[in-house]
Amino acid sequence: MIGVARGRVAIGVAAFALPGLTVKLMGMGGGSDAGRDYVTRMFAAREIALGAGYLLSKGPNRRLWARLGLVVDSLDTVNGLKSRGRLPLWVTAGAVGVAGGTAAVGAAKVGRDLLR
Repeated sequence: MIGVARGRVAIGVAAFALPGLTVKLMGMGGGSDAGRDYVTRMFAAREIALGAGYLLSKGPNRRLWARLGLVVDSLDTVNGLKSRGRLPLWVTAGAVGVAGGTAAVGAAKVGRDLLR
C-alpha cells in the first residue's frame, strides 16, 4: 500500500504539472484542450490527496485512507469498463488493469485490517 500511495502522489504531481502529456500518454487525445486539462488536474489533485493522506496517517486513520482508496479505485474500474467500445481497446484495458490492480491491493489491505 505504501508503494500504491507513493505512485498516486507521483502520478498526481505529473498529471497536475503536465495534463496534456498525461492524457496523450494514456491515449485519450492530444493537442490543447482547456476543459480536458482542468479535469485532468482534478484527477491529479485527487490522486495526490489519496496518496498523501495514506502516507501521512497512522493506525485507524491509515485504515480509513485505505478504504477511501479502495472505493475510488473500484469506481475507476467500473468507469473504465463502462468506456469499453468508446475508447481504443488498449486504453480501456490499461485503465481497467491499473484501477483493478490497485483496487485488488486495496481490497487485500482492507480485508486484512478487518480480520485483525
